[in-house]
Amino acid sequence: MANPSPGNSITLRVEAPSSFTATSELAAAVGGAGAAITALDVTESHHDTLVVDVTCNTTDDDHAARVKDALNALDGVKVQHVSDRTFLMHLGGKLEVVPKVALRNRDDLSRAYTPGVARVCLAIAEDPSAARNLTIKRNTIAVVTDGSAVLGLGNIGPAAALPVMEGKAALFKQFANVDAWPVCLDTQDTEEIIMIVKALAPVYGGVNLEDIAAPRCFEIENRLRAELDIPVFHDDQHGTAIVTLAALVNALRVVGKKLADVKIVVSGVGAAGSAIIQLLKAQGANHIIAAGRSGAIHHGAKYDDEHRSWIAANTNEAGFSGSLHEALKGADVFIGVSAPNVIGEEQVASMAKDAIVFAMANPTPEIDPVIASKHAAVVATGRSDYPNQINNVLAFPGFFRGLLDAGASDIIPEMLVAAAKAIANRVADDELNASYIIPSVFDPHVAADVAAAVAAAARANSAHAATRAVPAHA
Repeated sequence: MANPSPGNSITLRVEAPSSFTATSELAAAVGGAGAAITALDVTESHHDTLVVDVTCNTTDDDHAARVKDALNALDGVKVQHVSDRTFLMHLGGKLEVVPKVALRNRDDLSRAYTPGVARVCLAIAEDPSAARNLTIKRNTIAVVTDGSAVLGLGNIGPAAALPVMEGKAALFKQFANVDAWPVCLDTQDTEEIIMIVKALAPVYGGVNLEDIAAPRCFEIENRLRAELDIPVFHDDQHGTAIVTLAALVNALRVVGKKLADVKIVVSGVGAAGSAIIQLLKAQGANHIIAAGRSGAIHHGAKYDDEHRSWIAANTNEAGFSGSLHEALKGADVFIGVSAPNVIGEEQVASMAKDAIVFAMANPTPEIDPVIASKHAAVVATGRSDYPNQINNVLAFPGFFRGLLDAGASDIIPEMLVAAAKAIANRVADDELNASYIIPSVFDPHVAADVAAAVAAAARANSAHAATRAVPAHA
């Protein structure tokens, strides 16, 4: 399961004898230690020695130490320094603010700042909606977190969550030219988060909630949607649901099954699991069993939160009350948004013929995808080092681009479905196969297609709302 990854890339500065075979011996030692070499550069050359930068992917810090030891074990070789390339990328953070206008002289300054800026301020005071055209609000998203559910790391707090939020903001800019800024809040109180986001809202054209633990994330999103005039999107819920639906649409095409007919088992009933179930239901899935830590959610039990209660009332029509493992017998689809290694080879083998397995827990999936592929026809994960990466970056940049372009103030289910269809359609019929059910995150057309689909759905909703608002006698 532990494959060398660019996320654990290191560069070792190595002093070695200046022999003809020096670099090949270094490469062999690194490969023998199980790392994947990505670069080997001679940086200095002397009469008797070379200084070589060896860059390779490892699995973790212990593996990096073993690579260092393997090099030091060679005759005449000494590792001078080891650099962690991921930490180097984060030095000083990953974002900066760059003005869009040049301030070259007094004339520029007089229009960008005082006295000219006062005229723009007064125009907005007279018509607050003008802020969307005359400020950064037109293209800026707040990426809001309390650090309570960060990636697979759990409740690590706002400061530790900041590198993830910086990365999210960079993805917004890279893929959809949306300006986004991390807003990491030093509180995990629901009311305080709602109050702070509402107070910050005048600056932003939308809010992307990120890595906030369930069930608080549900109330925070619902309240902010009701109380703000800008769209609020919880990516852990809806971004995951959009990309999962897109991948499942294409996976079902590969195996020749229909969404309405298949038995789907979802492991995990938190933010992502709940949203996935709701979107699948909205698209016509009829046979879903959701399982939490204590087994299947069913209508014969009582649940403390409204989301599990909704799942109990709207899924598992047969009232199955067994374990996750038992639920998988005869299932066509497994969707995991839960925890590492919760199922094994035996459970996948018990599924229906031509089964589909989406093991999306990160960084360690619910089952080793290589093992799952022994029995399942289609396997997907959330990881970038296996085929079929189900990655939210396929959804959220284009989704917000579409919201901003349409000037949308709300998010409706039709937008989620439109985004999923746009992603699925990026895989052409002649490209579709068991190892390619979802486009690459680097497909340059994905974000634009999603944006266009979401904007069209938003405008259609606005037109429909305007029609309903017109009195019958008008």
